[in-house]
Amino acid sequence: MPSKIKVILIWLVFGFLVYAIITSPERAADILQAIWDIIAQGFRNIGRFFSALIE
Repeated sequence: MPSKIKVILIWLVFGFLVYAIITSPERAADILQAIWDIIAQGFRNIGRFFSALIE
């Protein structure tokens, strides 16, 4: 039963993403860029943390 719910949720998220891209591609690109920046900054901060431990 939980696997059916998971599949349905994945399809709903996928459908929403397609809808968002079709209705407002510039806004969807801005959101994706912001998410990427957050992820990249997180990895940079983790790298700085371990570099500081080594020093």
